[in-house]
Amino acid sequence: MIELSVIDQTGLRADDVQRRSDASGLGVTSLLDALLAEQQNLAAVEVFSCWHDGVEAAASTLAPRYRALLPAEPPGPGEQYAFEVDLDRCSGCKACVTACHTRNGLDELEAWRDVGLLIGGSRNAPFMQHVTAACHHCLDPACLAACPVNAYEKDPATGIVRHLDDQCFGCQYCTLACPYDVPKYHAGKGIVRKCDMCSQRLAVGEAPACVQACPHEAIAIRIVNHEQVIEDTEAAVFLPAAPDPLHTYPTTTYKTARAFPRNLLPADYCRVNPQHAHWPLVVMLVLTQMSVGAFVVGLIHWQPEDATRATQLRPLHAMSSLAFGLLALSASLFHLGRPQYAFRAVLGLRHSWLSREILAFGAFAQLASAYAVAQVAVYLGYAEARHASLLASATSTLASREMGWIVTASGVAGVLCSVMIYVFTRRECWSASRTLVRFGLTAAVLGLTASWLSALVVTLWTPSTAMLDLVRQSGPDVCRAIIAFALLKLVWEAAVFRHLLGRRVTALRRSAMIQVGELSNFALARFALGLLGGVVMPCLLLRALPSLSPADLVSFASMSALLFLANLAGELLERYLFFAACAAPRMPGGIR
Repeated sequence: MIELSVIDQTGLRADDVQRRSDASGLGVTSLLDALLAEQQNLAAVEVFSCWHDGVEAAASTLAPRYRALLPAEPPGPGEQYAFEVDLDRCSGCKACVTACHTRNGLDELEAWRDVGLLIGGSRNAPFMQHVTAACHHCLDPACLAACPVNAYEKDPATGIVRHLDDQCFGCQYCTLACPYDVPKYHAGKGIVRKCDMCSQRLAVGEAPACVQACPHEAIAIRIVNHEQVIEDTEAAVFLPAAPDPLHTYPTTTYKTARAFPRNLLPADYCRVNPQHAHWPLVVMLVLTQMSVGAFVVGLIHWQPEDATRATQLRPLHAMSSLAFGLLALSASLFHLGRPQYAFRAVLGLRHSWLSREILAFGAFAQLASAYAVAQVAVYLGYAEARHASLLASATSTLASREMGWIVTASGVAGVLCSVMIYVFTRRECWSASRTLVRFGLTAAVLGLTASWLSALVVTLWTPSTAMLDLVRQSGPDVCRAIIAFALLKLVWEAAVFRHLLGRRVTALRRSAMIQVGELSNFALARFALGLLGGVVMPCLLLRALPSLSPADLVSFASMSALLFLANLAGELLERYLFFAACAAPRMPGGIR
């Protein structure tokens, strides 16, 4: 039996402390002085190590306890390691959180294991249950499938999902894809990190830090069968109000001998907070869709039969559309924690929609650049009659209408990949229909306004009766199209507020509650700008178009520029709400 009488509260014998203080030359004689002096330079791990080394019986006393929490044999074919949590033993003390934090050297506000709370029952029989959770080392991990640089691997022997820190470039897509909020982004290091079940300790037969630290032995490592996990998941038996286990097949087992009340829910179930906005992604998505939309509008609408007007209009239109696309791709780099490794983004092409989006928009940028250069060459050749052969050559090859459609096709492919990036997360707010309509209408509204503004700039730069007639003829159709698409988009966005009428707290109702709560100013500004740029300003332009004269062209172009800026600002706010107001099921949290 350990003689606690000779061990102080720090775990050191008094004679050990005295000996260390004398050896250090401190000259202290009081035990209290020695303890205070030793506390200044002795880490908690070293204190425990000294205590462990000084107690001969410690190893024989603790080893059986640790072995009881580990499997006797490694996993076999079709099996893997998994956490098992005995809810009846979990007291919510968070010793597991502290041990994980210390063992992995995490920052002050960083945690790979969390403790939540489930509450329910009735006034006469209240029920409360603490829940500890970390990475579930899923059979089909969403983080692994989403990662564009293959920074995740699932060990075929143990089933542990590891994150390869050196491979990560900090895109944070895995933090959106994981339904359990497991990967944590470290801004200082520019990478994502997560629990790996202390695999190095498991390899030598030692329990993970959280398992060893739990004073009630509520956490253990067990071996689970893959087929059994899939069968259990079919019954959707995991935790109340937790994300659907069918998405990734989590392997963590929560067991209890008690019967849960039917109204058991997380303590933070009704709490709604804005999510991370991802501003670089906001800018990237809006500008790429505007660029693609402008190319589509240019090919469909701005095709005047007069070669002179066509040659004057297309170069600026192509160059401005390209500029928006290149600006968008540049903005996306600010979202990476380690942008110097952006070249790795295509490594996950076989499974990651983010890799496919990067490849598609990369091809779009290359093709759009060649197309824009060709249009400029056509314009320069047309301006100098002696280069008629250059004009004919460029028109028949690079500047052809067919190449414009190839550019557009690559851009549309990039937008569709952007849609799938968020559909893959299986969040209700980012469903296929909601995301596709949002992104498509953004491309339509901004594509029309950007194309219209470029036509007016060309008319101001090279004033002519032909260009003024083109503005008068095409203007009404453009303005009506902007009004129609803008109204449709505003109605589609406002449809989420109908979920406020329901009593059930769904993900869409949470999203609506965020927009009428903490983000109400952003939501009001978005709809105000949408109405201004999408309805009010086009109506004013429609009234001014029939009497438009060369003298009024400057003021008319200024109004069109205001229309463009209002729509652009409105779409940026819409995309901000797309991220910040996206609520999704998560693991149980605590009372905050």
